[in-house]
Amino acid sequence: MAKVLCVLYDDPTDGYPKEYARDALPQLTHYPDGQTLPTPSGIDFPPGVLLGSVSGELGLRNFLEDNGHTLVITSDKDGVDSVFDRELPDADIVISQPFWPAYMTPERFEKARNLKLIITAGIGSDHIDLDAAAEKGVTVAEITYSNSISVSEHVVMMILSLVRDYLPAWEVVKEGGWNIADVVKRSYDLEGMHVGTVAAGRIGLAVLKRLAPFDVHLHYTDRHRLPREVEESLNLTWHESAADMVPVCDVVTINAPLHPETEGLFGEELLSTMKRGAYLINTARGQIADRDAIVRALQSGRLAGYAGDVWYPQPAPPDHPWRTMPHHGMTPHMSGSSLTAQTRYAAGTREILECFFEGRPIREEYLIMAGGHLAGVGAHSYSTKK
Repeated sequence: MAKVLCVLYDDPTDGYPKEYARDALPQLTHYPDGQTLPTPSGIDFPPGVLLGSVSGELGLRNFLEDNGHTLVITSDKDGVDSVFDRELPDADIVISQPFWPAYMTPERFEKARNLKLIITAGIGSDHIDLDAAAEKGVTVAEITYSNSISVSEHVVMMILSLVRDYLPAWEVVKEGGWNIADVVKRSYDLEGMHVGTVAAGRIGLAVLKRLAPFDVHLHYTDRHRLPREVEESLNLTWHESAADMVPVCDVVTINAPLHPETEGLFGEELLSTMKRGAYLINTARGQIADRDAIVRALQSGRLAGYAGDVWYPQPAPPDHPWRTMPHHGMTPHMSGSSLTAQTRYAAGTREILECFFEGRPIREEYLIMAGGHLAGVGAHSYSTKK
């Protein structure tokens, strides 16, 4: 029998929900590319409930305990005396979310004597040292596509919020004001702007599709060029690199995984090539952008706005400068944790566990690392330091 160690974020400050704003979710069976949604043998929760917090338990407790396994759930994940570190040495399986990641460092791999499987409940396994996972022969999997559309919708929302300067206008109303000049002096139309995405995988392509009706000029860069028919249908301009693309764009959105090639990509040098007054959106990973360079770019006017929901570390400390920098639209890492997305990645987590316990192959599209090597979607999206 296995010990499953699961790290989830804390419950709402006013307690676990007793009711929800909506009674049901739309019923979907496939993602836009034809991939089926998660297909576990069953789920022990109604779709649309809060599953990503400690009391939600990803809907796993009955399934695991009825089959003789042990489930340990905590939100205490940082520091050598954390609950996570104390429970890790004899854990067989570790589960966490990108929004509240259990950082699996080489040191933690050394502690985890029994570890066989790590699951990211969501998308993005960069909180896991993949070289260490390969060395230890640990399988790494994530729930590919489970929240890609959720994130792409968040990106579009943030673009419009920055360009139209929505958040300051909302603050004026909230505070009882009504000075129109105050709320339009930084407000523009998105129509006609040049918008580019760094990476055009599932999220980046979904963003491009959602922006096309706004009559903007669409650009992208990706090491895997899209099929010609896709480029033509969306009237896309492809660039060989981010350095080639960002100087022509009014809005840039980052939708790339974090790996050695993207870490620190948006630093002083690349930011200096962007149009004065450009907008930058980052729902990918905080480490792709240089923290202090972003602050300086906003203060100087090089950037007219920066929005995103990814930070480093996560959770961000109270004194993180992105909390107070000018013209930002930051949120805590929530873009991929809508109640809709939680239903999908909780079901996908159970599907992976069922496969693991029954000795069946885990879906290729879920695999990041297997047999000591990058595998499945991991081989397409990630690179290791070696």
